[in-house]
Amino acid sequence: MDGLEIMVWYRIEDVLDYLMGSGGIFLAIINPNGVYDSLSGGQSGNRVKWNCKIVAIHVNQEFYEIGRPVIEKAGVEHKIDFIESEAIPALDKLLEDNDNNGSFDYVFVDADKVNYLNYHEKVIKLVRVNRVILYDNTLWYGSVAKSEDSVPEILKQGRVSVLKFNKALVDDPRVKISMAPLGDGITICRRVY
Repeated sequence: MDGLEIMVWYRIEDVLDYLMGSGGIFLAIINPNGVYDSLSGGQSGNRVKWNCKIVAIHVNQEFYEIGRPVIEKAGVEHKIDFIESEAIPALDKLLEDNDNNGSFDYVFVDADKVNYLNYHEKVIKLVRVNRVILYDNTLWYGSVAKSEDSVPEILKQGRVSVLKFNKALVDDPRVKISMAPLGDGITICRRVY
């Protein structure tokens, strides 16, 4: 059947991988003593004991609902705060609560590239010093390493945004960065102050 996607998940981390693979912003608050029982490591979903809180932002709750049965089976639905929203207003709302500033240990951004700089200015305030922010697709189909005239038209706007974003990260003294050439590129930023 065309258009029908059937997924079977056995582990909570598979659900989260799917949710994040659909694009969005994922924030995790790890408990103060740093205990984090990993979303990976081969534990089955019903045995995962998280000592964290997850905030997931996405414009379409349908992606979250697909994974909800596995999340419920794992007994971790109370640990996930799903916000159906555009990212900028959701991040602004998080920033309104001073308790959120500097309280997140991990941020993963896979959203519209045109707004990556806007997202960065917001999530840098949310993440703790010495914690990480990951940005997906920072090689933009390899187009950032090509001359502009050799880039297909469909990729040009994204290429310009990603190049501008990558340059801004290099010049941002608040972060130390590393580029992992995995998939379409992941930039890992550690907030240093």
